[in-house]
Amino acid sequence: MSAAVEIQHVHILGAGRMGQGIALAFAYAGLRVTLIDFKERDPAARSAFAAAARGEIVRQLQTQVVFGRLTEAQAAETMARIVIVDRERAREGLAEGEIVFEAVPEVMEAKQVAFAWLCEHAGADVLFASTTSTFLVTELQQVVVHPGRLLNAHWLNPAHLMPLVEVSRSDATAKETVERVVALLRRVGKVPVVCAPSAGYIVPRIQALAMNEAARMVEEGVASAEDIDTAIRTGFGLRFSVLGLLEFIDWGGCDILYYASHYLARAIDPRFLPATIVSDNMREGRDGLRDKRGFYDYADVDVPAYLHKRLGEFSNLLDSTGLAPVFNAALKS
Repeated sequence: MSAAVEIQHVHILGAGRMGQGIALAFAYAGLRVTLIDFKERDPAARSAFAAAARGEIVRQLQTQVVFGRLTEAQAAETMARIVIVDRERAREGLAEGEIVFEAVPEVMEAKQVAFAWLCEHAGADVLFASTTSTFLVTELQQVVVHPGRLLNAHWLNPAHLMPLVEVSRSDATAKETVERVVALLRRVGKVPVVCAPSAGYIVPRIQALAMNEAARMVEEGVASAEDIDTAIRTGFGLRFSVLGLLEFIDWGGCDILYYASHYLARAIDPRFLPATIVSDNMREGRDGLRDKRGFYDYADVDVPAYLHKRLGEFSNLLDSTGLAPVFNAALKS
């Protein structure tokens, strides 16, 4: 691979909703974007699709103008950085390109066709990042020449607003590939996390469990959909936007999760039994903050300062959502 330099121009293969959102994220941050409509169309259909794609991106930009996050001039500047082309016009710049985010439909045959085309037209040093939420990077590397340049970069919708991007690499992925993609994502204000080639990445795997459990509670008559969602928005979601799940275990103490899990397993279903690592932490005295070790090591942490920082962040969040406690609220008419 060539010497690592800051990426200035991003190609996106696939101009659907995800491709448009990713294009908007990079253009908003100041980079040039070539958005490639990979589907073969007749000239009239190609022109109509490009116009519709531009219109949708403009609509998203105008929403940000209405929210006061952009001026009209900034929206126009952002849009001017995005060029929408068909696959024939895209060939010209790919040989000297820097990175391609693949965003074609979630069908393996479509991915194979897309990567075969990219391997034919893109230079050997061009990085590939698949936005797939379905296929493992190890599967996609089998259809790519120079597999070390490929990883998965899973964006959450809406891509231009959600900070997180889950970067999945395999043992075959070059270290430089991971470093350059992570650096690029950070430059445009995203928060990349790196994970192994595992189905569901991080967020989809956890949210699938949580969403199914919420659906089961409706099914069982535990609570209404409205009350469950209110509980999630004003309880579960608020806490975990400040504390991560594993950090929260350390805060409360591993013992709370351990005993609660066994109780729920007896009362509801064995699926609630604690993870092996939770039982191991209990046995080995890694109870969290109290023991200064748990999922995190707090040996060199100023715990009072750390707690103060997290509580301050939580207070600010409550203020911004209008959910902060109000002094003398019960005395107000």
